[in-house]
Amino acid sequence: MIKKRILRVKDASRTRKIDSLAAEEPLEIRLDGTPLTVTMRTPGDDFDLAAGFLVSEGAVGSAGDISTIRYCAGATVEGQNTYNVLDVRLAPGVPAPEPRNFYTTSSCGVCGKASLEAVRTVARWDAADDPVELAQTTVAGLPDRLRAAQRVFDRTGGLHAAGLFTAGGEPLCVREDVGRHNAVDKLLGWALREGRLPLRGTVLMVSGRASFELVQKAVMGGVPVLAAVSAPSSLAVELAEEQGLTLIGFLRGSSMNVYAGERRLSPTGVTLGAGNGSAGVRTPG
Repeated sequence: MIKKRILRVKDASRTRKIDSLAAEEPLEIRLDGTPLTVTMRTPGDDFDLAAGFLVSEGAVGSAGDISTIRYCAGATVEGQNTYNVLDVRLAPGVPAPEPRNFYTTSSCGVCGKASLEAVRTVARWDAADDPVELAQTTVAGLPDRLRAAQRVFDRTGGLHAAGLFTAGGEPLCVREDVGRHNAVDKLLGWALREGRLPLRGTVLMVSGRASFELVQKAVMGGVPVLAAVSAPSSLAVELAEEQGLTLIGFLRGSSMNVYAGERRLSPTGVTLGAGNGSAGVRTPG
């Protein structure tokens, strides 16, 4: 977090105070020494972010596909490592992804995303065959559980969050970032490094809207259910329908809109398929 002295204005009152800002810095991800992408992110869980990005791009599917991840010692300012450049080394025999121009920001995600057909061809797991069923009351409680785990948001009010939950509503992992897509990549990277892919029987809960890219990332991680507190895009709904993903939007209190995969939502039924089990909530330190 960054501390900043500000002017606070309320009605006729003006006061000076110290405010906490969410940090945003660039991270360059290199693959076997070659620059791959630059993303604007909240520093922290950078190894998970890099690994999750490679999961969402279809480059890796297990922890064994990655040999090492390290900060580049040459990325320094006044002799100090900036910790803003990572190099990922793939394991022998793992092919590098096709070269593309990757540039991501904290708001829009990867620009120039491939077509829906490309997403279908690189997905390693089929979300459509996941039989998990969730109780409606369990889904309704996820926003509060996600919010309760947002430690940095409590102090800054400036971060998105993504949480991975069992079908019973138990938190597995929560990550925060200035970018929605970065928060999800950090979750996927955590799951990869913990040997949890595919994430069958789980729910991905995000604090903002459900974009095409977030649906794609859920599909690439084998997540069967994506829930968001805000609206999905038309392309997100289309992809969810094609991939057999359950997509829930406008999840607020006891109300929600189910845009795809309504078969998994039970109004009163017992929650089935608790996924990979609860490991206790993980949040950024």
